[in-house]
Amino acid sequence: MNEQIKTSLPPVLTRPVVLVGLMGSGKTTLGQALAAALGLRFVDADDVIVARAGLAIPAIFAQQGEAAFRAAERAVIADLLATAGPCVVATGGGAFINDETRALILEKAVSLWIKADLDTLSARTAGDDNRPLLQTDNPRATLAALIDKRYPVYAQADITVETGAEPADVTLDKLIEALCRHAGTHARD
Repeated sequence: MNEQIKTSLPPVLTRPVVLVGLMGSGKTTLGQALAAALGLRFVDADDVIVARAGLAIPAIFAQQGEAAFRAAERAVIADLLATAGPCVVATGGGAFINDETRALILEKAVSLWIKADLDTLSARTAGDDNRPLLQTDNPRATLAALIDKRYPVYAQADITVETGAEPADVTLDKLIEALCRHAGTHARD
């Protein structure tokens, strides 16, 4: 990480940083690195859902349906935002799309959209059987449809950072720079 960036980090984040974006955008990988850089705890909301349900995400979708998964997701994110304190939270791609969940995130956290283009998302998710929405005949077309539907909603996030084929540390520096700018802009809030 760029040492100049590291020394300009906000000393203490008082609210969770919640990462939103489509599957394959890098929320988990970048979230872990961001949490380490900020000296915060990292929580993957999907991992909490899996632990509570005792089932993998594809099994939840298959046995209980997407609606049950989304309800569990809302509950987990609400619990995290109420109890976790300053931390970095990676959410599933559909979490921020839900009106209730989005309102809660916008009220109680700093939301950060990791925005990736279709080629990047396709490359990162190719062959991943753990993504129920992509178990289709044409995962790329599914991703394109999700981009059309979800990107206008993700654009409501407090911060947007674009990612692509660059190394994760380059994107991490962008995330930290964006958080520092956001913290400076909202220092008197």
